[in-house]
Amino acid sequence: MTESMTLAGIASVVGGSVRGDEHAVIQGVATIGVAGQNELTWASAPQHRAMLAASGAGAVLVNDGFGETPMHAVVCEDVDAALVDVLSAFSTSTPGPAVGVHESAMISDSAKIGQNVAIGRRVIIDDHVVIGDNTVLHDGVFVGEGSRIGSDCRLWTYVVIREGCTLGDRVTIHSHTVVGADGFGYVTRAGVHRKIPHLGGVIIGNDVEIGASTCIDRSKTDHTIIGDGTKIDNQVQVAHNVQIGKGCIVCAQVGIAGSTKLGDYVVVGGQAGLKDNIEIGSGVMLAACACVPSSIKPGTKAAGSPAVEYRQFLRENASIRRLPDLVSRVNELSKRLKKLESAADD
Repeated sequence: MTESMTLAGIASVVGGSVRGDEHAVIQGVATIGVAGQNELTWASAPQHRAMLAASGAGAVLVNDGFGETPMHAVVCEDVDAALVDVLSAFSTSTPGPAVGVHESAMISDSAKIGQNVAIGRRVIIDDHVVIGDNTVLHDGVFVGEGSRIGSDCRLWTYVVIREGCTLGDRVTIHSHTVVGADGFGYVTRAGVHRKIPHLGGVIIGNDVEIGASTCIDRSKTDHTIIGDGTKIDNQVQVAHNVQIGKGCIVCAQVGIAGSTKLGDYVVVGGQAGLKDNIEIGSGVMLAACACVPSSIKPGTKAAGSPAVEYRQFLRENASIRRLPDLVSRVNELSKRLKKLESAADD
């Protein structure tokens, strides 16, 4: 963390150059509309030009082709990537428990705890659990029997990792998420719903981040799998035996039904719903609120309910918007046809 940086220092962090006073001091980062004289803002879209004219920012982060600005500028190749570097430089240290075990934590004698692990208040670690080095378990975390958590992980308050689950290295899970709850499966006979035992587990790869209040269910057999580098937003439901590939983005309130498979680098927009036992190919992009009843080929962009190829979705929606006019024309033509038929009868 740093409390202030010169523009020259910021340019060094982002691999860019300064246009203006490289000794000007910046004490924080803010959006165009609220940034003050000692703050840096950023601009990448054409509409930002007019906004910059009214901004009180002391400096702006822009790309090579943005052009002149009314304040000092740090010019870089990729504004979004550079902004991540700048925010990281200004970020405060993440709060959490100190290295060691809080006196209120309950840890099984058979658990294996790595080096430099921080375990907060009222954490419960069950039998035969393995915790890797430098991992942080915030207050109220529960780790069930036989589960394994890798190195450099961070589990925020009241995360639940049920029995028999495996987390890779550098996994972050936010508050109130449950990994490894039973899948939703029943066999109905004579009006009675018999619960299907779920004997499998959950495997989460390296560098995965999972948002708050998300549920990733354990499998009936085998494992529910989340691939390396995948990022899952808040309030997402991942059902039993689902397999999600590497580098996927799953936005808020998505529901993925049982045994569905996602390839690598799939993007699923918010509130989309995916049917069970289908396959979504690598590189697929699903728009927000898409309802996906069947498998989709790799590289497809899809939207709608039911989801169709994106250009088809746009054509269908354009047609729907014309429906009121078309109904009026059909009614008018119907009246004219009746008059013509009447005249013919006469």
